[in-house]
Amino acid sequence: MTLSSATRPIRIRERITSDRDSSGTALLVGALCCLLATASAILSALTLPGAAEGIWRVTIGLALWGLVGLAVLAGLPVLRGLAHRRAASEAASAGRSTQARAFRFRATQSGWIAAGYALPLLVIVGFAQFLGANNHAVQTTFFDVPFMLQSIGDVTVGFWQNVQIAVLAEILVLIWAMVIALARIMPGRAGRPIRWLATAYIDAFRAVPSIIVIYLVGFGLPLAGIPFFSELGPLWSSVLALTLTYGAYVAEVYRSGIDGVHWSQVAAARSLGLSYGKTMRFVVVPQAVRRVMPPLLNDFIGLQKDTALVTIIGTVDAFTQAKILANNYFNLSSVTVVAILFIIITIPQTRFVDRLIERDNRAKTRG
Repeated sequence: MTLSSATRPIRIRERITSDRDSSGTALLVGALCCLLATASAILSALTLPGAAEGIWRVTIGLALWGLVGLAVLAGLPVLRGLAHRRAASEAASAGRSTQARAFRFRATQSGWIAAGYALPLLVIVGFAQFLGANNHAVQTTFFDVPFMLQSIGDVTVGFWQNVQIAVLAEILVLIWAMVIALARIMPGRAGRPIRWLATAYIDAFRAVPSIIVIYLVGFGLPLAGIPFFSELGPLWSSVLALTLTYGAYVAEVYRSGIDGVHWSQVAAARSLGLSYGKTMRFVVVPQAVRRVMPPLLNDFIGLQKDTALVTIIGTVDAFTQAKILANNYFNLSSVTVVAILFIIITIPQTRFVDRLIERDNRAKTRG
């Protein structure tokens, strides 16, 4: 062992136990962030509501003065940090070094907490300034409440088409992707051509953008006059295109789950006399599906959002309805309604996926 490697643990301990005081920097950063957030919120509250009209003037005014109050409250940790810093100085003067370090740590944390609360407020104030830009033109273009209420009926009817396409495609993707995944891992020399074909399919459809697949299926198949496929109509053409595209992604998700099942599970099943097919059906696939539920749901969230692309083949979905209204009234608030509807159905699913991931992580930790 060299001298440098022998002294490295000592240096690390010296850094960990060093009495360096960083609370002053943290409190200064926190105070500056809070002052900047408060000043920006006050300036916005005094200038932005005046140019607005009707309900927006009251709403914007209340929201901005609420931000001012939150910015002031964000500075309270700085005051606590200053108190902790004084307590640390008194403890250091009395020779209580351990207690002094504890107070300095609390002061440092207080400063960073204040900065952590102030920075999001700055972002919100910046967004408010963006909405008020050009005499509130941004707000009236994207968030015209009367026009949003007027368009929500037609947009919601169109959104039901998006929901139908998403649900039908998800059901078919679950089945089709499993077929592709099993073909991708087909064993033996006899399965080699099938593996090649499945790999080529996955590589091709993961490389081509969804909108191109939708366009080719929606317009190409009817133009080619292929029996059955040329008579699908916009809805089922959209379902077919999304199934082909997301089948490639989900097949790889399935395959990763199957590869994650320990080889001993397969060996034990085969030793009991189960065939390859029964081993996959009763032993491997059930375990694999449980393991890949979070990424599977993430892919389906992406599929739901991609249903907005079907507007290019004439499917009358929410985005199509919103575009018609936007072109007629020269206002994009109807498109904002579409975004809000997608947010409403997507965020709960996202939080559900997060809970599944947390549960899996806790299970792995206990295991």
